[in-house]
Amino acid sequence: MTTPTASIASYSQDELKALVGQAALAYVKPGEIVGVGTGSTVNKFIEALDGIKSSIAGAVSSSEASTERLKALGIRVFDANEVSSLSVYIDGADEIDGQGFMVKGGGAALTREKIVAALARRFVCIADASKLVDKLGRFPLPVEVIPMAVGQIARRFEAMGAKATLRLKDGAALVTDNGQHILDVQGLEIAEPLAFESEVNQWPGVVTVGVFAHQKASVCLLGTPEGVKTLEY
Repeated sequence: MTTPTASIASYSQDELKALVGQAALAYVKPGEIVGVGTGSTVNKFIEALDGIKSSIAGAVSSSEASTERLKALGIRVFDANEVSSLSVYIDGADEIDGQGFMVKGGGAALTREKIVAALARRFVCIADASKLVDKLGRFPLPVEVIPMAVGQIARRFEAMGAKATLRLKDGAALVTDNGQHILDVQGLEIAEPLAFESEVNQWPGVVTVGVFAHQKASVCLLGTPEGVKTLEY
């Protein structure tokens, strides 16, 4: 299903993100707590959420950055431990395939994103059309790791024919909201996302891998030149 927009072809990527952020409001149930992800597309959803904030109980956030944005709008943010389940989690993706499997973590919030996604009965992915791929692996795969394991995890990926690079910020290793580091892995073709996620998550020192297969999308709202296209999995 596509939501038509007459002049969509002239819209910028930023405007497409705003369109899918607005479209995601249809999945937010009045009176409930909504799961909120992280990133530039999610920021547009948070802006849209401001318009209906009086009708929701609050949000569970996947990052400190999103928490700050939500609180600045007067939206109550619950700790994940205060919530037993969520009806919906709304977040972006760095890649999404035809089955709803995703690569996430470009914003370094992958572990918390996966925790909140696991609380939700439905994952609604909001993205622009450039994120839709036939096979995962084009985007460098983020892996959150304990600092003392960086070297050995990098070598395990190298043994698979890939290259793992420590993510830096201001010339030093980036530190996540959880106090860990990120490896970005290039040169992968992830043919079996479920098996790949399960394997890498078992490596000692891995906090989580940025493949979202066990917590895949139920719906993707995709910003395209023809409008917002709804993909259901």
